[in-house]
Amino acid sequence: MDYRKKETTVVVSQEEISDGIFDLRVKTEAAGYAKPGQFVGLFPPSDGHLLMRPISICESDAESKTLRMVYRIAGDGTKLLSGLKAGDNVEMLSLLGNGFPTGEAVGKCIVLMGGGIGIPPMLGVSKSLQEENVHAFLGYRNKDTFLSEDFRKYANVHIASEDGSIGVKGNVLDALTAESEVKPEIIMACGPMPMLRAIKKYAEENQIIAYISLEERMACGVGACLGCVAKTVNKDAHSHVNNTRICTEGPVFDAREVEI
Repeated sequence: MDYRKKETTVVVSQEEISDGIFDLRVKTEAAGYAKPGQFVGLFPPSDGHLLMRPISICESDAESKTLRMVYRIAGDGTKLLSGLKAGDNVEMLSLLGNGFPTGEAVGKCIVLMGGGIGIPPMLGVSKSLQEENVHAFLGYRNKDTFLSEDFRKYANVHIASEDGSIGVKGNVLDALTAESEVKPEIIMACGPMPMLRAIKKYAEENQIIAYISLEERMACGVGACLGCVAKTVNKDAHSHVNNTRICTEGPVFDAREVEI
């Protein structure tokens, strides 16, 4: 069942789990319908900020009706969101976009890759695949490995750090190369564009299916403003151009179908 609704949600909790990175949990019926890889639009508590801020879903709990979002302060809007406390109301548009095709992963060796603030949405994916052969490769700047312990509940965790202070020095692909016994059949990833480009290239060279979640600035979140388009290999059936909307047709794409 698809669930899309603008609603007033109640903050369950919020805490800063790393420098400038916040863990926000809200009460909503949407938690019972969320798919790993989807996102929501949160409206900053200010009359001067009219546009929603797209925030990926980190985890959902249908039983407690709780959505968890982990985000980084990137501007005035997210700075305002970081001030929310338990009991506060926050306007939310959900559920947006499509998620990762976790059903295709059954019985396969799955490699999840997350870099920076692209790590949180991969936690929900790992949770949904916990009975499968799942390896999570997480890329950090340094030894501040936020959420890594959460991943250990559901996956075999491999860490890369840019400064070499923990795990393999380098990026997530460097960490994968270092683990020669891991033979991915499907890759699912979210992170900065250079990382996704490298994963797309790696998957093509090794004939591996890869699904990547693209990040882009969004205004409406529902495909009306055409502000978040990506180049595609095939022409759109309606517009007849090689474009697709990240907020509606994405944010998750088969890496073979987008040009990044």
